[in-house]
Amino acid sequence: MPIAYLALGSNLRDRQRFLDRAILRLRAVPGMSVRRASPYYETAPVGGPATSGAYLNAAVEVETTLSPEQLLATLLEIEVTFGRIRAELNAPRTLDLDLILYGDLVRTSPDPIVPHPRLHERRFVLQPLADIAPDVRHPILKRTIRELLEVLANDPQPPKLFPKAEAASGRELEGLRAFVTGSTSGIGRAIAIELARGGADVIVHGRKSVDEASQAAEQIRSLGSQAGIFMADLTKPDACDRMVENAWNLWGGIDVFVQNAGVDLVTGEAAEWSFDQKLEALLAVDVTATVRMCRAVGELMKVGSGGTILTMGWDQAETGFDAESGLLFGTTKGAVMAFTRSLARNLAPRVRVNCLAPGWIKTAWGEGASATWQQRVADETPLGRWGLPEDVAAAARWLASPQAAFITGQIIRVNGGVV
Repeated sequence: MPIAYLALGSNLRDRQRFLDRAILRLRAVPGMSVRRASPYYETAPVGGPATSGAYLNAAVEVETTLSPEQLLATLLEIEVTFGRIRAELNAPRTLDLDLILYGDLVRTSPDPIVPHPRLHERRFVLQPLADIAPDVRHPILKRTIRELLEVLANDPQPPKLFPKAEAASGRELEGLRAFVTGSTSGIGRAIAIELARGGADVIVHGRKSVDEASQAAEQIRSLGSQAGIFMADLTKPDACDRMVENAWNLWGGIDVFVQNAGVDLVTGEAAEWSFDQKLEALLAVDVTATVRMCRAVGELMKVGSGGTILTMGWDQAETGFDAESGLLFGTTKGAVMAFTRSLARNLAPRVRVNCLAPGWIKTAWGEGASATWQQRVADETPLGRWGLPEDVAAAARWLASPQAAFITGQIIRVNGGVV
């Protein structure tokens, strides 16, 4: 797939938040993967109204199946969704996205023109670009990005490296103790980090990689929360029981339990298993472990101070899906969704129980999905993009918060509007 480079800028309101969110939004575009992103740089404005504030600038490297025309249209659409208004030349903007390079393509008309005609003159573009692609060569000037940057070394107002801070947010989960199974990567890790960002202390669970569990725990601590780690194979009932007991005792209780762990059958060696092997694994982890652990935690919460339980379903379990995975995941995730409704009734009013039902989420499989699947995602999703683990995590944080105090027994579809 072609490699393209994009420049990002913002000089209006919460600049870091706009750039953070823009990179997430780019990750969600079907047919595009963000491979690298530069640090942020603060740059004095060039032209525009006298009241214009300083810019934050960045660059990203993307791998894409989109044509230059499609890519430009996507960038313009994203700018609009972020509130970009083109009122006057060089006016302050919430978000500016420019196509800088598209492989070795040289194109002078029509739009988009690539390479960007002022690339070699803009240190606020070259500086972040040099952080991720110093040896990429300008297809017309035949000089590397590093060499082009050296030409501008005497710039009297060079960009300054911007020390990114965690996005400001509430701490509505302060004091809560959370436990997220399957949280060393993907959706589970995103949920664990988002709960910590909301103020909760979080226990991380993994099956194999202690290193990944430790990295997740370190990220949680960097957000000012406590972190714990438990490793367990959820195909073993005694391991499930023992982990619930140990997790409950770690901090004297659990306030938020997210049963996210599930078997990955679409990547790795499991993709080659027989139907029977896949079904057995899904029943053991996605169904039996979910039922066993949620019941155990729920009973402890019910006689304690209450709490919130979240399970993990699938939006297409209710509609059907045209592949072997539909037979497998539809059956098992459908069981989890039915179990969630009944558990909510059993544990009410002390414990709230809800199910997250993700749709097309860009996890490891989505990153490498074929052009056909990328197009299917775009066609089937009203919002026209992949969901991200962070989208599911945001829903989990809300469901765990006081703002969702009247929500229980529900299937929350995080799927961009698919009905």
